[in-house]
Amino acid sequence: MMSTTTVGYPRDWQAHTGEGEDDMATTSRGASSSVDRAVDIVAALAEGLDPGQRLGTKGAIQAECGVSKGTFNEALRLLQARGVITLRPGPGGGLFAASPTPMAKLGSSLLALDADSTTVEDAMQVRDSLEPLLAAEAVDHGSLTDIRELWALIEDMRAAVAARDPDQFLEANWCLHRRIAEITPNQLLRQVYLNIMGIMDDHTVNVLPGPHVPLSDYIDERLQLHVDIVAAIEARDHDRAAELIRAHSMH
Repeated sequence: MMSTTTVGYPRDWQAHTGEGEDDMATTSRGASSSVDRAVDIVAALAEGLDPGQRLGTKGAIQAECGVSKGTFNEALRLLQARGVITLRPGPGGGLFAASPTPMAKLGSSLLALDADSTTVEDAMQVRDSLEPLLAAEAVDHGSLTDIRELWALIEDMRAAVAARDPDQFLEANWCLHRRIAEITPNQLLRQVYLNIMGIMDDHTVNVLPGPHVPLSDYIDERLQLHVDIVAAIEARDHDRAAELIRAHSMH
């Protein structure tokens, strides 16, 4: 799906909870502390470096952090998601300072973008203007096969929520929107929308938590919103579908 992969998992998706599991919770807190320490050390090494400047080899930096390989890899995932470093394999590879990552707001979450952020923001504005038309078309023209496939994609979104994987959720979400667009018999509308989604797809490298709502809570809410949208399409309810698409664009 994404032209550049920098997968990172927000801490609120990784926290271990549960009654009667104090030992496991203590282990989780210890692991989190080690990850935080490694993140801080590598971030300090990258601070002030020019984009593309080498910090060192992966092995050398791990030794400097004094953490296990698994803990160090988790720290690297977080650092890549935050746009602090990039990794390069092979001879001459290692850890390198990254260019600042542009952001685009997607509801209460953020999309980490590549350099062409203005194009993506324009694409998102056009997408939002087309989705009410596509929802109305889906209500009018959705077949039993269309509805069955929409519900299958909802299950993919549920699986991503269960896996606490925001990147998988975003991919499943956009697959659902593409499938809704494919229902319309209006070929021009369908093609314009799919091209717009392609632009967003090509330039999005990650989904990160927004400043006010934990990403896990936001994704739970978005899942329910999309369940309701598909239910409205199945019920042939124009008013409800339009109301839900308005809510979708606002949040």
